[in-house]
Amino acid sequence: MMKNAVLEAIHSRRSTRNFRPDQVEEETLTAILEAGNWAPSAGNDQPWHFLVVQQRALRERMNRIAKEAMAFSPLAWAVQKGQDPAFDIFYGAPTVVVVSCREGAMSPRVDCAAAIQNMLLAAESLQVGTCWVGLARGFFAREEEVRALPLPPGYVPFYAVALGYRQGAAPEGPERKAPPVIYLR
Repeated sequence: MMKNAVLEAIHSRRSTRNFRPDQVEEETLTAILEAGNWAPSAGNDQPWHFLVVQQRALRERMNRIAKEAMAFSPLAWAVQKGQDPAFDIFYGAPTVVVVSCREGAMSPRVDCAAAIQNMLLAAESLQVGTCWVGLARGFFAREEEVRALPLPPGYVPFYAVALGYRQGAAPEGPERKAPPVIYLR
């Protein structure tokens, strides 16, 4: 298999679910956010916004409200996790990036997903652990909570990314299936 730094980051990146409490260095965090900003977007619209949450009280509030929403999930595992007082949707990460998109963008969710993937890979290359946190949508569903965030007018939060230094080694990756590819040559 061909190897280079980008392919290495793609192959080694894993979701981190156990973070050390120390903050990501400012220069490193800036590089990760910049990588997100360099993502492709429909029509080069670049409709994303990144809100960096390092305030412990806000992270805890986001966690609590998201867990309250999990009680209404049709998924038994989500209900169970939401009821666990020790469970933290951000896994103790000292930094959470809320990724929002401008309303009316041509392809908002795809554009934000591309920005997140860039951030995940950049973080991996810089030895920073990450976890793309879909459970944050329980917090984002509370309009009054979202209005209290310092987002620019017309932006809607879609996703959150937990960032921090890993506590322990990254887990082994699951075996991959052969890619479903058909060549028409």
